[in-house]
Amino acid sequence: MNADVTSELVAAILILTGTIFSFLSAIGIIRLPDVYTRSHAASKSSTLGVMFTLFGAFLFFLFADNYFSIRLLLGIFFVFLTAPVSAHAICRAAYRSSVELSSTSVQDDLKGALRKEQEDA
Repeated sequence: MNADVTSELVAAILILTGTIFSFLSAIGIIRLPDVYTRSHAASKSSTLGVMFTLFGAFLFFLFADNYFSIRLLLGIFFVFLTAPVSAHAICRAAYRSSVELSSTSVQDDLKGALRKEQEDA
């Protein structure tokens, strides 16, 4: 195997891995019981899936066409930066709006902290 085949194989494996993570994220969004666990599936695994896919495309274009794409690197950076922050903001808004946790949730660590914050205000 020469370098072109190896680099294309690595890029294809990364893109396939990203596709699998994105698919599992979609299943998690459908199957999980409440907004908090769905947000976890939407932010963690879909971010990883998109990053794998974009990095695989970046490596493919870098090795196959000798094209360095700053747009793909910026896409990876902004997805890595914005997806967890937005998921945190959505979960925080849901919690402050008193959206109920699933009945299968074992523990609510923020209940005491939020009660103390409301008493101080």
